[in-house]
Amino acid sequence: MAVGRARSEASRRAILLATRDELTEQGYDRLSIDRIATAAGVGKQTIYRWYPSKSELVADCLVEGYIVRPILTTSDTGDVRRDITAWIEAFAEQSRVPAAASLTRAITAAAAENTAVAAHFQEQVRVTQDVLVGRLRAGIEAGQLRPGTAVATVAETIVGALLYRILTRQDLGDAFVADLADLVFAGVLDSRG
Repeated sequence: MAVGRARSEASRRAILLATRDELTEQGYDRLSIDRIATAAGVGKQTIYRWYPSKSELVADCLVEGYIVRPILTTSDTGDVRRDITAWIEAFAEQSRVPAAASLTRAITAAAAENTAVAAHFQEQVRVTQDVLVGRLRAGIEAGQLRPGTAVATVAETIVGALLYRILTRQDLGDAFVADLADLVFAGVLDSRG
């Protein structure tokens, strides 16, 4: 005789989808298990049985890929500054969508409470930064950036500045994008080229 009821995979998927939608609409602080249960067509106790805390529920959403920011790639037009600036512009444009910004803020709030969420969020950020690191390294090889440039730190600076603006609900407009690119490239351009 089995102890407890087995998880229904269909119910689990419905819960995770409803959680993603709730995070997008309400944010982490106002996440409602009642609304998630209603949207998923399950009882509230089912959710609490499987997920003792809302941070564990959000963690499962992340682990299962229900909350993922699309990874933006960089172009290689032969001009590293143009390519990185275009990437910053694309990231900013994507983040101006209220649902995307709301999910980013919700994941960050959950990451502060749960180490599993933090680890998955860090992995998503690392993958994003790796895209920039690759393009920046190509810029060094092309002689457009100073040799020895700490490309991982430059990528982290770019992503960190963008995330900070999202978290503090500040504008990611054209002026900010231009200022960020100017600041970054003032420190890394190879003046010999």
